[in-house]
This record gives sequence, C-alpha cells and structure tokens, in this order.
Amino acid sequence: MYDPQDLEAFVSVVRTGSLTACTTELGLPKSTLSRRIRQLEEAVGQPLLLRQSRKIVPNDAGRVFYRYCNEILELMARGREALDELREEVSGHLVLYCHEAFVRGWFSGLVESFMAAHSDVQVVIRTQRQTPSELSDAICLWLGELGDTRLRREGLGQLSQGVYGSPGYFSQRQAPETPGELSEHPWVDLLGSTEGGMALHNVRHGSYPVAIPARRLTVDQFCVQSDAIAAGRGLGLLPHWLVALRSRAHPGSFQGCLAEWSGPSLPVTLLYPHGHLPRRVRAFIAHVRSSIPEQWSCPGADEKKGGLKAPGDSG
Repeated sequence: MYDPQDLEAFVSVVRTGSLTACTTELGLPKSTLSRRIRQLEEAVGQPLLLRQSRKIVPNDAGRVFYRYCNEILELMARGREALDELREEVSGHLVLYCHEAFVRGWFSGLVESFMAAHSDVQVVIRTQRQTPSELSDAICLWLGELGDTRLRREGLGQLSQGVYGSPGYFSQRQAPETPGELSEHPWVDLLGSTEGGMALHNVRHGSYPVAIPARRLTVDQFCVQSDAIAAGRGLGLLPHWLVALRSRAHPGSFQGCLAEWSGPSLPVTLLYPHGHLPRRVRAFIAHVRSSIPEQWSCPGADEKKGGLKAPGDSG
C-alpha cells in the first residue's frame, strides 16, 4: 500500500519538474520531499525519476505510474469528500476571485442563489484583471488564456467572439463586408488582446490575418470596452455571450457585422488549490458546475439565442 503523502510528492515533482517548486506548492522542505520520493521508489521497486540538466522528469516507469497516481489521489479525495458530506456544514467565509468580465449579471446571480441555499456562508468577491498566483481556500473564475499557475485548473467552456459596433455607428458608416475593410474603421481594443496580431476565422475560408485597425480607444476591462462600442466609438471584438446578456438588459446596444467571421474563442476556467478543500469551497464549485450556460460549450449558439443580427440579416 502506497503512502498518500509519497504519491502527492511524486505527482508534484512530475508536474513542476523541480523540488524547489514543490517546496512552495506542498509547504515542505526539500529533505522531506526527497525522502518521500525514495520511499515511493522503494515501494514500487524501481526508479521513477530522472534528472536532466536543471529539470526532473519521469522515466518510462514514472510516466506510467504518474497516470495511476492521479487516479488514486482523485479516488481518495472523492472518498474524503463523500464522508465529509455526512458531517460538515456549509458555513464560514468564502472568498471568490472573478474575472471582471463576469461580474455583471450572471456571476452575481450565481452567488446570490448559492447564498440563498447556504445562509451560514459569508462571501467576499474580488474582481481580477490578472490570474492570482496563489489561492488559499478560495476559487477563481477566469476568462481567457492562463499564464503559469500552480493552481488546479478545470475547464468550463469557451466563449466565441465576433466583431460588433452600435446601431448608431452603422447609421453613420457602412459596415465592413470583408475582414480587410476593418482597417477603415476606428477600433476599440481590449488591452493586450491584439498585441500578437489578430486573426478572424471563417468555416469555409479558414483563418484570415487582419491588419490591426487604428485604435481609437484602448481599455483594460470588457465592461468599459463594451460601453465604448455601445456609445458608437468604433468597432471591437466581443464575446457573443456577454453581448447577448447585455442586450437583454439594454436592447439595441449592439449590432454585429462580419457574421460569418469569428475571433479566437476565450476559454473559461475555474481555478482552485490542490489538496483537500473546505466543504464551502467544494459546494460552490459544484454550484458553478451545475450552472454552466449551455452556450459556453456550443460556440456560436449564444448570439443566435440572443437574437443578435449582423447588418443586412433578415428575420
């Protein structure tokens, strides 16, 4: 029978490739981590790791055993959680980190429904523009690509994107009919979103690299970007799902264009610490999983449900 602490040390070393990184992740000295790896290799009966330059990597046996380690630890965690459900109360302080794009509407409703079901929980919401490097008994809901993080990642879906302006803007200027015509329009840009260039995708024609239009305005929040586009400042790339939500509350704010072309999809990810989590944290994670909008897993469906049309669309 393998010691669970030895398995956790092995998984951490393989995932990070460094004993130094493991000391931070697991909060243990290097000597303890080294001892646990030796104990596991003795129990297995063969070496599991190799040192290459400055990185530790699994050998053939280590790669095979790593898969089973994850399954063993996951089963153990589920067993603990099932037993905890019988004796723990959902109570205490719950800290939620949320990407600023989700704060309006959907996320606030999610939190309210959770608090209504668990009256002994006190919630703190912290809006984020960067992924947190560490979390302690907390959760982060993130939109977009992730940088390096030691947190546990759980993909929830994807948000497809399209080019939008406002009806007022298009009453004054002809809507672009091809991606190449975007350069003729002022662009409302989200900070960092087009630094590496911009490409639009078409199901029939594939990807098309677009010359970055002249930025009339660059902002660092989705809500400010959408406000500027709705006010007629120019065109911009927005997630269809977020546009549909806002359009329900403020009909006529946006008008899509280049309907057959889409921007890069944005992944939605749940981040939380490794290891055993308090029941309030696990309960909120379960609540999020049960509340994922169906449009997140079906790119393009949200703009249809929202009734948004590109210029020239009928019916």
